Amino acid sequence: MAPEQRSRSAILSGAKIVIAEVGTYESNMVDISARAQVSRATVYNHFADKEEMMLSLLESEINRLATLAKKQPSPKDALFALSRDISTDLALRKMVETDPEDIAHFVTKSEHPMWALATELASKVFGQLNGDLILQWLISQIGAPLSESQSRHQADQLARVLS
Repeated sequence: MAPEQRSRSAILSGAKIVIAEVGTYESNMVDISARAQVSRATVYNHFADKEEMMLSLLESEINRLATLAKKQPSPKDALFALSRDISTDLALRKMVETDPEDIAHFVTKSEHPMWALATELASKVFGQLNGDLILQWLISQIGAPLSESQSRHQADQLARVLS
């Protein structure tokens, strides 16, 4: 990985850690740069402002989840892995607690490019007809995380429907 890409990745990882600790609104570029172990100047070389960085983090997370799903040996395994990741994500848990307006905006179907990306990737992984259904199921877990056994059971049930 090129040094510039490593810095960007470190910044996004640092942002996710800070969000898990204090939420989006209380996060700041100073704390994020410290967690990423880069200077504030480096953060601003990559992102014009916090909003741009947060959109990049969201895009990165959507792509990471799609990659996670693609690596699984079966649709059932992909559904289970995604469910566990979303249901146990500390940054999402904190945002539900501290930033409910952002979560509500994120889970509302819209014309936003991030929604289009999530829909496109879900459709690529689970099929054109199934993408919306799977995306809605996964998004529901942001506000109501599932236990491991619930994730396993629901993934199994959905995989049967997809077959």
